[in-house]
Amino acid sequence: MKTIAIIGGGFSGTLTAVNLSRMSDQPLRVVIINAKRPLGRGTAYGTSRPEHLLNVAARNMSALPDFPTHFFDWLRTRVEFNDMPDKELREMFAPRRVYGDYLRGLLATVLNPIDTRCQVHVETINDEAVDIAIDDHDHATVLLKSGESVEADQVLLATGVQPPSSFPSDAPLGHDSRYCADPWADLQSKLPPPGRRIVLLGTGLTMVDVVLTLGKLGWEGKIVAVSRNGMLPKSHFRGIAYEDYIPENAESLGLHGLIQLIEKHCDRLRQMSQNPAIAVDKLRPHTQRLWQSFSKEEKLEFRGKYAARWNVTRHRIAVAIHDAITDALDCGRLKVVAGSIEKLAPNEQNIEVLLRDADGAEFSQSGDLVVNCTGVQSRFSKAGLPLFDNLLRKELVCSDELDMGLLVNDDFAVIGGDGQPSQVLYAMGPLLLGQLWETIAVPELRGQAMRVAENMLEREPVAVEEADVIEYYI
Repeated sequence: MKTIAIIGGGFSGTLTAVNLSRMSDQPLRVVIINAKRPLGRGTAYGTSRPEHLLNVAARNMSALPDFPTHFFDWLRTRVEFNDMPDKELREMFAPRRVYGDYLRGLLATVLNPIDTRCQVHVETINDEAVDIAIDDHDHATVLLKSGESVEADQVLLATGVQPPSSFPSDAPLGHDSRYCADPWADLQSKLPPPGRRIVLLGTGLTMVDVVLTLGKLGWEGKIVAVSRNGMLPKSHFRGIAYEDYIPENAESLGLHGLIQLIEKHCDRLRQMSQNPAIAVDKLRPHTQRLWQSFSKEEKLEFRGKYAARWNVTRHRIAVAIHDAITDALDCGRLKVVAGSIEKLAPNEQNIEVLLRDADGAEFSQSGDLVVNCTGVQSRFSKAGLPLFDNLLRKELVCSDELDMGLLVNDDFAVIGGDGQPSQVLYAMGPLLLGQLWETIAVPELRGQAMRVAENMLEREPVAVEEADVIEYYI
């Protein structure tokens, strides 16, 4: 019996297993290897906090691209939404823990299928994959931290978002109770007494989650959020239908030509008294091919000059969450500071965060607790993860040209050090950030999970007309 090992049990790994189960017409064994993050939920949907909401309306959150109303229909089975009108339910930003229940339920259907005729056996292993060996017959052995191993014919790398960046420090922070490296794991246990000061490193979506949780916990004190740009995620809004202005030959425009085109339509929308983010949203169906058409220099320039604006504009938050953050700013509970983080300096009283402003001047912010809310490591090859360190060393995989993740071909087969696609290893999700740029949101991930399953099963792709992904109609 063919065996497929999936490393990672979050959204990407779970949905690939679900698709393999529903598509395979041959006996198949699927083994999900999952460590640390909640099985079937991953980090984002593993939260137990009710204040953490989805960033996309329920109508657009089906995990199955060929069943666009699947999540909405599932919500209709929940008693707490019985009295909510269809229109309101479609536009609701559901709690992420509820979406985690949805994903876990999907996984449960393949772990314990009701139909005894199902030929796919799905099992899970709670362990960390640390290496993969491939023999001359293209047979893989996944080595686990426990010393056990899993034999497989194909392996999918679906490990999700990599660990956050670390910062230089004057002293080790691993056992310093005043530093929280993982806000998802040990934030509440490290909170300082009321009236103290918390510094959050980063001003993106994780920072928003932490601020919301501190408010719900009733913690009273000052919060300072710092990042190089000091930009906060923007709110969803009610917009208008707008023309698809991206030309067929958009790849020939280059970065500068594309920026000029976008700015032109942003100005036009402003003149119409509309939000210019609509122009950015219209890029959604084209983003991956446009990114791939850029030269390495253009990608680096975009990342350095425009990525921050792109992220806060594209990955918006629910209006209710934006209002809560605005209230925290208005009342002085939250302060946002722009500055590049140079290093952390623990002392007897607190931890000093040393910063540098846009003009090069040094300044600092001190915190009784410092929480790392930053994004992933800027260099994938320096993330320090045993699995990828070993795969890179053996040249079974290679980094993309920006060293943001792995390199794959159009079928999601991993490119090795010899420049050839693997017959065994596949990758998807945030691991492809440097190659695809847009590869972390549900609309992209659900499509990838289906295509990867089809490729592994050597099936013809199912024609799917994706649901509307424009997020400003709320």
